[in-house]
Amino acid sequence: MSSAGTFRESLTRVLILGQPQPRLVAQGHQVQVVDYNDPESLLFALRGIDTVISTVTGPPQLQLIRAAVQIGVRRFAPAEFDGPPSLRPNPDPLDRGQAAALVWLAHHRNSIQSTVFVCGILYERFQQGGLARSRIGLNSGVAGEGDYIMDIRNMSAQVPVWMADNSYATVCLTAARDVGRFVAKAVDLPQWPAELRMCGERMT
Repeated sequence: MSSAGTFRESLTRVLILGQPQPRLVAQGHQVQVVDYNDPESLLFALRGIDTVISTVTGPPQLQLIRAAVQIGVRRFAPAEFDGPPSLRPNPDPLDRGQAAALVWLAHHRNSIQSTVFVCGILYERFQQGGLARSRIGLNSGVAGEGDYIMDIRNMSAQVPVWMADNSYATVCLTAARDVGRFVAKAVDLPQWPAELRMCGERMT
């Protein structure tokens, strides 16, 4: 989350459910432990915040959106960081409340500006230890090594090759660090479009 101003100066408040995070505090972030089931806790934490970059999904994210709208947060980016929402199957077996969050944000579009950061697949999914090694997506169910598309250690993969029109299927890959840089720059944009897309590499 950030207050108005440049990202480096203002992204200093991190809301954490559960235990304090001394590692983040040591890096200069203001960490505030909140209860996502307690609206007053969220309202207090969001006071003075201009922009929320969410990394929680499911009911906690919906509570965060409600509180952000109520307290007057200007902009909200939901926890997407994936492919374009329009290309997801319906129902989506991997949905973790993301569709509901997008519906909520669309409903409140006159009160709060939002964007979806579309980055494709994170390269870190395919590192030893998977996303979990970078402490990303720990609650997603597909954060471990070999959980998603390719298991490089065991040299196996299940990848779509062809599109319906007989063209090669393509995937977009982006490094998590580059996603962070992109989001940091986007915080300073005066207006957000419905989607902000990035791609480190596109390949068949």
